[in-house]
Amino acid sequence: MKTTIDISEGKLGEAMKFTGAKTKREAVVTAVESFNRLKRLEKLNARVRGRFRDFMTPADLKAMRAADTPKDR
Repeated sequence: MKTTIDISEGKLGEAMKFTGAKTKREAVVTAVESFNRLKRLEKLNARVRGRFRDFMTPADLKAMRAADTPKDR
C-alpha cells in the first residue's frame, strides 16, 4: 500500500541509523514492525503480570544452573 507521509529528515535519518536500514522505506517498515511488536508484548505482559509468583525463585534458578554445569575432571 502506498502512503504519503511527512517525516522530518532528522528523525528519518536517525531511524535509518538505529534500524540499519539502507532505504527510507525499509526504515519506516522496520520501525512500524518494532512498534507493533512492542505493543503486543506490553499487552501480553499486562495480561500475565503477577501470575507466576511461585514459578521460580532466584535460588531455584541458581541451583538449576549449578546442576546443569559440567563438573571439572
